[in-house]
Amino acid sequence: MAERWAIENLRYVQAVTETRSFSAAARAYGVTQPALSNGVAKLEEQLGERLFERLPRGVSPTAFGSHLLPLIDQAVAAVDKIAAEAGRWSNRGSDSIRMGVSPLINPRLIAAAYNAVCRHADAPATRTLVLREANMDELHDALLAEELDIILIPSVLPLPRYTHRIVDSEPMVIVEGRNDGATGPIQVSDIGIRSLILVPNACGLTTFTRDLFSSRELPLNTYPGEASSYRMLEQWADLGLGTALLPQSKLTNPDTARRPLLDQDQEVEIFYEAVWDPRSPLAAELEDLASHITHLPHAAAGTAWVEPAAQPGP
Repeated sequence: MAERWAIENLRYVQAVTETRSFSAAARAYGVTQPALSNGVAKLEEQLGERLFERLPRGVSPTAFGSHLLPLIDQAVAAVDKIAAEAGRWSNRGSDSIRMGVSPLINPRLIAAAYNAVCRHADAPATRTLVLREANMDELHDALLAEELDIILIPSVLPLPRYTHRIVDSEPMVIVEGRNDGATGPIQVSDIGIRSLILVPNACGLTTFTRDLFSSRELPLNTYPGEASSYRMLEQWADLGLGTALLPQSKLTNPDTARRPLLDQDQEVEIFYEAVWDPRSPLAAELEDLASHITHLPHAAAGTAWVEPAAQPGP
């Protein structure tokens, strides 16, 4: 018990508590499952009892864990408060907000963020917005490493202990071959037999597509190749190689024939969110920034919002 505590192991325990899964906690925290499991096991060894019961489909706190977990939360919160205060001191002269964006983000959201930071009457006169576009994994890692203050991403990535704010949504559309001839809306259940062209699973679009079908227990048939860009995705679909599923704002050709995608006669939308660390010294400004760029303050009634897929057990 006199051995020095590792703060990361305490954070691992928090992540497992929130996700009820070692594998989901590892993905959310951005580490390998063996590293997280070893960290939790090391802490359990130091404490002398197990904190979690390993079950076939997840984990559950033991009686000992239920007693200790609130104390672990308090310990981590105390460390975070020290870090936050130090950050406020060292960044008191900072003149920028570092924002990461997924390539899938609608450009008008980025314009709104720029206006909110650089032109809004309530914004500090010297504040600038520093943008970085990257794939989802890179944005996640940069946020964890405090290289970014806030990220704008499609709402498909679980990030426990971070603040999430839905800031926008837009309709999903289907692009099919120019000789298909069909017009009008199409139901999700009616595109399962089609061959869907996907892009590499980096921007969040492929994750959204897979979650859309798995959450409705529908088959997902995919084209054997991958398009490298939204433009290529659209062109391949137009050539008849398969079907493309895209946010409406990512259509590059205004003449491209597209069909609205419905789920039980409700428009399917993809949601975008701002994510930041509530312990950040800029947390109040980031909250204000998210409020300024919010298009829909909450998920609109009657829309089909695809929740992130359920996480498997350890």
